[in-house]
Amino acid sequence: MTVGRPVPDFAAMVAALPPRFSHAALAWAERTPDAPALFDGTQEWSYRRLAQAVDSAAAQLKRLGVVGGDRVMIVCENGLAAVTLILAASERDAWPVIVNARLSDREIDSIRDHCRPRRVFYTDTVSPDAAAHAARHGAGPLGDAELPPMAVGPLLDADPEPVHAGNQRQVGALIYTSGTTGKPKGVMLSHRGLLFVASVSGWMRGLGAGDRTYGVLPVSHVFGLASTCLGTLHAGGCLHTVPRFAPAAVWQALEQDGVTVFQGVPAMYAKLVEHATVTGRTPDAPALRYLSSGGSVLDLDLKLAVERVFGLPLHNGYGLTECSPTVTQTRLDAPRGDTSIGPALPLVEMRFVDHATGRDVAEGEPGELWVRAPNVMLGYYREPALTAEVITDDGWLKTGDVARLEPDGCVTVVGRIREIVIRSGFNVYPEEVEGVLTSHPAVTLAAVVGHAVAGNEEVVAFVQFVPGRSASEDELKAWAADRLAPYKRPSRIVAMDALPASPTGKLLKSGLRALAAEVMAA
Repeated sequence: MTVGRPVPDFAAMVAALPPRFSHAALAWAERTPDAPALFDGTQEWSYRRLAQAVDSAAAQLKRLGVVGGDRVMIVCENGLAAVTLILAASERDAWPVIVNARLSDREIDSIRDHCRPRRVFYTDTVSPDAAAHAARHGAGPLGDAELPPMAVGPLLDADPEPVHAGNQRQVGALIYTSGTTGKPKGVMLSHRGLLFVASVSGWMRGLGAGDRTYGVLPVSHVFGLASTCLGTLHAGGCLHTVPRFAPAAVWQALEQDGVTVFQGVPAMYAKLVEHATVTGRTPDAPALRYLSSGGSVLDLDLKLAVERVFGLPLHNGYGLTECSPTVTQTRLDAPRGDTSIGPALPLVEMRFVDHATGRDVAEGEPGELWVRAPNVMLGYYREPALTAEVITDDGWLKTGDVARLEPDGCVTVVGRIREIVIRSGFNVYPEEVEGVLTSHPAVTLAAVVGHAVAGNEEVVAFVQFVPGRSASEDELKAWAADRLAPYKRPSRIVAMDALPASPTGKLLKSGLRALAAEVMAA
């Protein structure tokens, strides 16, 4: 909370949320019609202009045969077109299936075949990848002068899902997980869940009508959709829609465009620190007031480096697609010197459970984090068995993440159940080993995986160096040996030019496991 602000009744706030997330954003067209809503680097839309575009897009959806309950797939990168389509789908009671255009042909087609959309749209003028997918699918220009340029595919055979009047059961977005550990799943997020994060998490960040948020997190990822995009529009602020991350462009926006809020993943912050090191200067950003990290584990050395560059606390949080996404976040008036993910959001319940016994662990002990809250997903689309595996009959979502509750009520993430390496009978949490490696001055990113051998697992690490720096494997092993118990030390440490990452910056470990097998066999 912010000092001096009255704390709202969060239960009443959630009860008063509108039926659709688009209603919250478009209400500002009545309250402050001339206030800035969107800025794409060349043109700025007022809330009045945004409402006009959404009305036109909703009319186009109707003309194109889209009815309530239909899936509308949006192959996009951030821009005016993507935001307009998302809000228009909400107005039509359709489900926006928001997909990053930078996915492969196979991934795009797999999602399309699974969700069975009525129409597929492509933001082809802001995304070369979207244009390529549009051409491959035989899409043509929409041709509406009231709307940003976009392409639309042919009418497809689809069965609409039921429409619910309230926000609790109506799907607001269908987001496919990144598939870093397996086959992507379609996560059904309700309007209430998305609005919960936009409103409650936004309030915790102090978002208001005067804020200008740098929106480079993809709206195809729930962090970029709910927290950054909808959070800003719910508060009446201005969202800067940015298709792709580039450190120099961030610098320019901070110095020239009055950006007040920046949210990113750790990989983005690592690049910003590198940019400051290479250029020898920090940004002159007098309007910037809030920085936060999410999407993957934040390393303490990176956090401290970011704070030195920007002169502001780097806030941290935790979430997952299945929770729309936010579960915890550090408080605006209580920045931390460690990498805690903060306490739970208001109205969010947590349990820490022994994965083997199903019983709650003792306070302070690590256990699987279970969550029950208004923002928990409705389920995996067309996957009732998978849904039943992760949501209990009484509404608890099993996150698959191992965490512990600290005495002050804050949470520390320890690792992922599926990523734990069991070596000599001991649990090795990759995040701990990665943190030690990235504390080396030459290492900017690290990823640790397990490799099965007869009756055991080996710890294999991959590292990416700071530009202009390097270190030998022996040097890094010695560094780790001074800081880790013997069973936690990597058997191999392999340097790569760039660690594989998803379009959102999340490290992709699935390919590294295969590479680890090759390394260990060599």
